[in-house]
Amino acid sequence: MDQESGPASPDALQWKGYYKNLLLLAYQSFGVVYGDLATSPLYVYKSTFSGRLHNYQSQEVVFGAFSLVFWTFTLIPLLKYVLMVLAADDNGEGGTFALYSLLCRHAKLSLLPNQQAADEELSTYYGTRMTRPISSPLKRFLEKHKRLRTCLLLIVLFGACMVIGDGILTPAISVLSSISGLQVPLKGLHDREVVIISCVVLVGLFALQHRGTHKVAFLFAPIVILWLLCIAILGVYNTFRWNRQIYRALSPYYIVKFFRLTGKDGWISLGGILLSITGTEAMFADLGHFTASSIRLAFISLIYPCLVLQYMGQAAFLSMNRNDAPTSFYDSIPRNVFWPVFVIATLAAIVGSQAVISATFSIVKQCHALGCFPRVKVVHTSRWIYGQIYIPEINWILMVLCLAVTIGFRDTTLIGNAYGIACMTVMFITTWLMALVIIFVWHKNPVLAFLFLLFFGSIEVLYLSSSLMKVPQGGWAPLALSLVFMFIMYVWHYGTRRKYLYDLQNKVSMKWILTLGPSLGIVRVPGIGLIYTELVTGVPSIFSHFVTNLPAFHQVLVFVCVKSVPVPYVPDDERYLIGRIGPRNYRMYRCIVRYGYKDVQKDDENFEDQLVPSIAKFIEMEAEDLASASSSSYDPSNEGRMAVIRTSELLCNTIMMKDEDETIGDENSITVRSSRSETLQSLQSVYEQESPGISRRRRVRFELPPPRANYMDPQVRDELNALIDAKHAGVAYIMGHSYVKARRNSSFVKKFVIDVAYSFLRKNCRGPSVALHIPHISLIEVGMIYYV
Repeated sequence: MDQESGPASPDALQWKGYYKNLLLLAYQSFGVVYGDLATSPLYVYKSTFSGRLHNYQSQEVVFGAFSLVFWTFTLIPLLKYVLMVLAADDNGEGGTFALYSLLCRHAKLSLLPNQQAADEELSTYYGTRMTRPISSPLKRFLEKHKRLRTCLLLIVLFGACMVIGDGILTPAISVLSSISGLQVPLKGLHDREVVIISCVVLVGLFALQHRGTHKVAFLFAPIVILWLLCIAILGVYNTFRWNRQIYRALSPYYIVKFFRLTGKDGWISLGGILLSITGTEAMFADLGHFTASSIRLAFISLIYPCLVLQYMGQAAFLSMNRNDAPTSFYDSIPRNVFWPVFVIATLAAIVGSQAVISATFSIVKQCHALGCFPRVKVVHTSRWIYGQIYIPEINWILMVLCLAVTIGFRDTTLIGNAYGIACMTVMFITTWLMALVIIFVWHKNPVLAFLFLLFFGSIEVLYLSSSLMKVPQGGWAPLALSLVFMFIMYVWHYGTRRKYLYDLQNKVSMKWILTLGPSLGIVRVPGIGLIYTELVTGVPSIFSHFVTNLPAFHQVLVFVCVKSVPVPYVPDDERYLIGRIGPRNYRMYRCIVRYGYKDVQKDDENFEDQLVPSIAKFIEMEAEDLASASSSSYDPSNEGRMAVIRTSELLCNTIMMKDEDETIGDENSITVRSSRSETLQSLQSVYEQESPGISRRRRVRFELPPPRANYMDPQVRDELNALIDAKHAGVAYIMGHSYVKARRNSSFVKKFVIDVAYSFLRKNCRGPSVALHIPHISLIEVGMIYYV
């Protein structure tokens, strides 16, 4: 029998599936990643020749401008990003914060003190291609000086703010540039009407964001591909019709000739040239939605050749029609195909805004996860593709600011001046962070990092210096926006860190807890009390506030810390760390729930039903360790030791789980309500009848196996029985309703930051109980004032 006619081998099927997925992701990337980069031809030459360069009528000047566009497009997007920066992913994630998190894990550069050694055991901590950190003089120097680490954080925050600025400026310049094409056939159309139409399109664009990146990608990808093919054909057409000698400008000799002819005016015009690479950072920022291979494939196969052909053809048209620079793109379109191209251009401009808007959502989520942005609502928009999010508050803020920029400037040249500063600043910051990644993460020779920084940094400094010359002509906008967002980020980070340091320095001593005895000096009532804290070790000071103000406490206490780890994702099997506080008869435990900066905390997970078997598993593991060590007494040196409880190992013989469907909300059901004003009665449960209405939720009942089923230490069985009985009695969530104030002897600046700015942000952001998806009906809050 002919073997070739038989079924395909598993390896062949695997490779077939890989290439199929690669092509699918590359197709989707056109609609999410490359929309902004693909629409740059609408305004590049207009901005370049808008200043004094418009007075130069020489053909060599146009050739030099195209040569600058070509080599800039080749060196920055192709050489730097596609071939180098995309390789510096953080477990598949990209962006400014991805580079920063890599550096924080391989060098102690983070200012966040909420870290512990167990995090280094995460499978995603060092990544698959990264090696563990090694010591170096430069690394020790940076770790030693806190001010340098603070400067690094400020630089990263400034880059993140510039990305948010891109999310405001990109829709404005893209949509306004495309709609302004109506003025070519409709000579009587005024700028005011163009601005009104643009605003209507922008409102529709932002209203579409809640549909999610996955649906938007499938909707927008065909538009971008059609646009790229269209501008490539136009580029070839204009090259053969107007000036076939334009291909000579591919030589860098014309760049030298350009600066010889134009001098300082040519240097100032670089602010328009750099608009040809705006949107490049989206390739790296949106890496988490796709793969590096798919983004590279899409860029090399279609983006690069199509855009080069378009810039070449438009330059050929300009070389013979120098006075048409303000509308060079639309004037170069043959009249019989103008309207189809205009429609495609408008749709492509809308898509061009999508890339940066998606990146803005991602960067805000990362800032929030690392403690640098107030709590906001994060919506996971795809059930199948993880990490695709939508943030309603940020979306509407971006829309309002984008409309303000469009109405305020009304000119793509002014918006382009602002846009160029924002984009080039982000690229320059990425270059510096990449140089550090080459040394600390890739462990390459520092000479290579210096050469990388020198080569790309010098190019970007040249463009950035040219853009800064246009600060009075609109360039102030991204700087002002970035300062506002950076102030918000730093105030939130500073206030959060000062509150954490207060808890860290005022922890309750274990000696004081031991003197209280197993009853903690109060009545212990049935049930589980989940006390939320930000500490990963020790007992927070607010616990003593609870003990002294509440006459009773739950029989089982669990100190829960929801912690952000500087990795993109934490595997579900490694999410929970369980430990014990005090002796066994105190029934006090600690649970650390770890999330990465790209993880989305879902409200549909039943935390209680995962916590109880995790603690049970820990009790069993601890008993085995004590048995092997031949010791059963409490050892204070073991305080703080944690164990990773894998959710895949919870189906063991320790406890049995039974699913029950509980009908809640009907006339016969009872629920538990708690409030801050209730004391003993709130802990023992106040039962109230609910209004009619039926809903169903999943309820799990825990049971121990019969004594004959397996041997179990009597102390372990008693502890597990107490845990199960407490779970069946009810679970209450206990949080501190904290008020943070500056000390009386603090400086005026500190009082303003803490008492005014930080207090305003806390009052107007989402509450911690809402952000943690804590059921309000089971929440107990106790007020406490922090003087920091």
